[in-house]
This record gives sequence, structure tokens and C-alpha cells, in this order.
Amino acid sequence: MQLVLVSGLSGSGKSVVLKALEDDGYYCVDNLPATLLDDVTAFLSEAGHARVAVSVDARSAALASLPERIAALRGRGVDCRLLFLEASSQALLRRFSETRRRHPLLGPTRTLAEAIEHERSLLAEVAELGERIDTSAVRAQDLRRWVRSLLALSGGAPLLLIESFAFRDGLPLDADWVADVRMLPNPHYVDALRPLTGLDAPVAEFLAREEAVQRMIGDLRSFLERWLPDILRENRSTLTIAIGCTGGRHRSVYIAERLAEALRAHAQVLVRHRGLARAAAAE
Repeated sequence: MQLVLVSGLSGSGKSVVLKALEDDGYYCVDNLPATLLDDVTAFLSEAGHARVAVSVDARSAALASLPERIAALRGRGVDCRLLFLEASSQALLRRFSETRRRHPLLGPTRTLAEAIEHERSLLAEVAELGERIDTSAVRAQDLRRWVRSLLALSGGAPLLLIESFAFRDGLPLDADWVADVRMLPNPHYVDALRPLTGLDAPVAEFLAREEAVQRMIGDLRSFLERWLPDILRENRSTLTIAIGCTGGRHRSVYIAERLAEALRAHAQVLVRHRGLARAAAAE
């Protein structure tokens, strides 16, 4: 088993790191008491989870025994690494002020500044056990990138969802980018093609002959091939592209299929046709 322990000061980015690990396929457990570390890792190993990430913070029971527990895990053959995230008190004060979140150690007799310093003292020994990461001046996306590099995470191929839809039914709420193709020649106005869809060969042949349609596909393909690497660098694991036409049956369906064919070399691609699915459900 590969086990990554994530610890550190509240507000230093532990949740960002845990999410990056989860996106890479790690089974993640948030805020696990140190007393349960042995049992949980053994259970997950038996369940077939080869990569596990666990966050342990200052509230964890038996925190003082963490060095001993890490040594025991390594003795059992577990590849265990600990990442300790920290930041300057000034940076943490600013973050808690901006987010208006409550510090977990804040109390009726302890100010925010005192809570930060108290947590720092509680975790002082833990900090010496692993790789320390100072996030004082690090943005969330940069922290994710840094952790991926540090742990040699694959990041996985991005999931690209290409969805056709009908504008008359409204925009898909999950769309990151929307392309409007209603200006293109419409097979709906060809009697023989009207009952067909963009999945049918006669419609595909009709649209393949239209220069404007092919130019649109080429432009969208070039745009996406150019910007997908930048999306990956920003650690986006999914991207939903919605292609819309009036009825969601012909042009958007055909273009979504052609884009999917072109982009499978760059990402995992799923294709969904919302308009066709609605029509099928209504029958």
C-alpha cells in the first residue's frame, strides 16, 4: 500500500492536497484519529485499496503516538509518506478573515492568533516527521501542481464530456463552455432528413458537404487542442463542452460526434446527446 498522511496547520491547504490525491485515484479519509490509523489502513488494504491518503490534524486522538504508528506501518511494508503543510501566522490570519471560517481550536478564552500558535505547538513534533510545505504565498492551483510533482502523481487523463443540446430547452447547467452552431445549414429543412438525427449517415453526409460546418468543426477542434494542455496545468479533472443548435437533433449532434473523434487522443471523452435523450424519453 502507498499511504500518504496529510497533516499541518488549519488553513494551510490540507483539503486542497487531499482533493488532489482523491482526483488521482487515492482513497481519502479526512481527519482520522491517529488511534484508528492501523485498523483503517489494514481494512482498506484487505479491501484492495493500494493507494490511500489520510489527513490527521491537531484534534486527532493520540497525536503524540503518531511517530510510533508511522514506524509500525513502515515495518509492515506500507510505503508511508507524511506531508506537513504550514504557513506564516500572518497568512493564516488573513485566510481565516477572508473565508470567515472558525478555527477548530478557537475558544472562549483563546483568540484566533492564539489558536494558530497553540496548534503550531501541538503539531511541532509531527512537522519533523515528513516533508514540510510552506503555503504562505502559494495559490491553491500551484499547491496542487506542486504536490502532484512531489508525489509523481499521474493526474489521470482528463474527462472531457461533449454534450449536444437544444437551445429551446435551455442551457445545460453543467456546461463549462458553450458553442452555438445555430448559424449553420440546418438539415431540418430537408424533408428527407428531418426525421433523422446527426447520428444517421444521410445527415452526416449532408453536413460533411457544407463548408461552414467543416470550418466550425476545425475551429472548435483547434481551439480545444490548443487550450486543453493549459486546462490540465490548472488541474481541471473534468471539462464539459456543450454544443447547441435549435432542436438538438442534427447539427449539434453531428458536431459533438466529430469533436469527440478528434479529441480522444487528448482526453477520456464521453458524448451525450441531451436533445435525443429527451425525445426518446417522451416517446
